[in-house]
Amino acid sequence: MFEQRKTRPTQKRLDSLIGAGTTVDGDLVFSGGLRIDGTVHGKVSTVDNQPGTLVISERAKVEGEVRVSHVVINGAVAGPVSASDHLELQAKAQVHGDVVYRTLEMHVGAIVQGKLMHVGQETADVVELKRATGE
Repeated sequence: MFEQRKTRPTQKRLDSLIGAGTTVDGDLVFSGGLRIDGTVHGKVSTVDNQPGTLVISERAKVEGEVRVSHVVINGAVAGPVSASDHLELQAKAQVHGDVVYRTLEMHVGAIVQGKLMHVGQETADVVELKRATGE
Protein backbone atom coordinates (compact mmCIF):
# COMPACT_ATOMS: atom_id res chain seq x y z
CA MET A 1 0.00 0.00 0.00
CA PHE A 2 2.70 2.47 0.92
CA GLU A 3 5.62 2.76 -1.43
CA GLN A 4 9.07 3.24 0.07
CA ARG A 5 11.03 6.00 -1.54
CA LYS A 6 14.48 5.15 -2.78
CA THR A 7 17.14 7.61 -1.73
CA ARG A 8 20.80 7.72 -2.53
CA PRO A 9 23.01 6.31 0.20
CA THR A 10 24.51 8.92 2.49
CA GLN A 11 28.28 9.18 2.73
CA LYS A 12 28.86 7.92 6.28
CA ARG A 13 32.55 8.70 6.57
CA LEU A 14 34.37 12.00 6.41
CA ASP A 15 37.48 11.91 4.24
CA SER A 16 38.72 15.47 4.81
CA LEU A 17 38.85 18.10 7.55
CA ILE A 18 39.30 21.85 7.50
CA GLY A 19 40.51 22.30 11.08
CA ALA A 20 39.65 25.04 13.55
CA GLY A 21 41.91 28.05 13.02
CA THR A 22 42.30 27.27 9.31
CA THR A 23 41.05 29.71 6.66
CA VAL A 24 40.54 28.74 3.03
CA ASP A 25 40.25 31.60 0.51
CA GLY A 26 38.79 30.29 -2.75
CA ASP A 27 36.38 27.65 -3.99
CA LEU A 28 36.55 24.24 -2.33
CA VAL A 29 35.69 21.10 -4.32
CA PHE A 30 35.77 17.70 -2.61
CA SER A 31 34.64 14.11 -3.01
CA GLY A 32 33.22 11.81 -0.34
CA GLY A 33 32.82 13.57 2.99
CA LEU A 34 34.18 16.85 4.37
CA ARG A 35 33.99 18.39 7.84
CA ILE A 36 34.66 22.12 8.24
CA ASP A 37 35.70 23.44 11.65
CA GLY A 38 37.48 26.53 10.29
CA THR A 39 36.53 29.28 7.84
CA VAL A 40 35.95 29.06 4.09
CA HIS A 41 35.64 32.14 1.85
CA GLY A 42 34.29 30.69 -1.38
CA LYS A 43 31.96 28.12 -2.90
CA VAL A 44 31.86 24.60 -1.39
CA SER A 45 30.73 21.73 -3.64
CA THR A 46 31.46 18.16 -4.65
CA VAL A 47 33.36 17.06 -7.75
CA ASP A 48 30.98 17.00 -10.75
CA ASN A 49 27.97 17.26 -8.40
CA GLN A 50 28.56 13.71 -7.16
CA PRO A 51 26.87 12.61 -3.92
CA GLY A 52 28.78 13.72 -0.86
CA THR A 53 28.42 14.77 2.75
CA LEU A 54 29.39 18.14 4.20
CA VAL A 55 29.42 18.85 7.94
CA ILE A 56 29.75 22.48 9.01
CA SER A 57 30.50 22.36 12.73
CA GLU A 58 29.47 24.76 15.46
CA ARG A 59 32.82 26.60 15.19
CA ALA A 60 32.79 26.82 11.38
CA LYS A 61 31.95 29.71 9.08
CA VAL A 62 31.35 29.49 5.32
CA GLU A 63 31.04 32.67 3.26
CA GLY A 64 29.83 31.52 -0.13
CA GLU A 65 27.52 29.09 -1.89
CA VAL A 66 27.16 25.54 -0.57
CA ARG A 67 26.06 22.88 -3.10
CA VAL A 68 26.29 19.31 -1.76
CA SER A 69 23.81 16.40 -1.75
CA HIS A 70 23.85 15.86 2.04
CA VAL A 71 24.58 18.82 4.34
CA VAL A 72 24.66 19.07 8.14
CA ILE A 73 25.00 22.62 9.48
CA ASN A 74 25.63 23.64 13.09
CA GLY A 75 27.73 26.72 12.31
CA ALA A 76 27.32 29.85 10.17
CA VAL A 77 26.76 30.05 6.40
CA ALA A 78 26.56 33.38 4.58
CA GLY A 79 25.30 32.40 1.15
CA PRO A 80 22.82 30.10 -0.55
CA VAL A 81 22.66 26.43 0.47
CA SER A 82 21.53 23.70 -1.92
CA ALA A 83 21.16 20.12 -0.66
CA SER A 84 19.94 17.89 -3.47
CA ASP A 85 19.17 15.10 -1.02
CA HIS A 86 19.08 15.94 2.71
CA LEU A 87 19.70 19.04 4.80
CA GLU A 88 20.00 19.00 8.58
CA LEU A 89 20.03 22.32 10.41
CA GLN A 90 21.18 21.70 13.96
CA ALA A 91 20.39 23.91 16.95
CA LYS A 92 23.22 26.44 16.46
CA ALA A 93 22.92 26.71 12.66
CA GLN A 94 22.73 30.21 11.19
CA VAL A 95 22.10 30.45 7.46
CA HIS A 96 21.96 33.87 5.80
CA GLY A 97 20.77 32.99 2.30
CA ASP A 98 18.20 30.97 0.41
CA VAL A 99 17.99 27.25 1.14
CA VAL A 100 17.04 24.54 -1.38
CA TYR A 101 16.46 21.00 -0.11
CA ARG A 102 14.77 17.70 -0.89
CA THR A 103 14.34 16.62 2.75
CA LEU A 104 14.82 18.94 5.69
CA GLU A 105 15.48 18.33 9.37
CA MET A 106 15.49 21.53 11.42
CA HIS A 107 16.27 21.54 15.13
CA VAL A 108 14.91 24.08 17.62
CA GLY A 109 17.19 27.13 17.63
CA ALA A 110 18.32 26.94 14.00
CA ILE A 111 18.03 30.24 12.11
CA VAL A 112 17.45 30.76 8.39
CA GLN A 113 17.33 34.29 6.99
CA GLY A 114 16.20 33.58 3.46
CA LYS A 115 13.73 31.47 1.51
CA LEU A 116 13.20 27.77 2.12
CA MET A 117 12.52 26.02 -1.20
CA HIS A 118 11.69 22.35 -1.58
CA VAL A 119 12.85 20.58 -4.73
CA GLY A 120 10.32 17.97 -5.78
CA GLN A 121 10.85 14.28 -6.02
CA GLU A 122 9.15 11.95 -8.39
CA THR A 123 5.49 12.33 -7.56
CA ALA A 124 3.71 9.27 -6.28
CA ASP A 125 0.50 8.08 -7.85
CA VAL A 126 -2.51 9.86 -6.43
CA VAL A 127 -4.96 7.56 -4.70
CA GLU A 128 -8.56 8.63 -5.02
CA LEU A 129 -10.67 8.02 -1.94
CA LYS A 130 -14.37 7.36 -2.44
CA ARG A 131 -16.96 8.33 0.09
CA ALA A 132 -18.61 5.39 1.83
CA THR A 133 -22.31 5.11 1.26
CA GLY A 134 -24.43 4.20 4.24
CA GLU A 135 -26.91 1.48 3.31
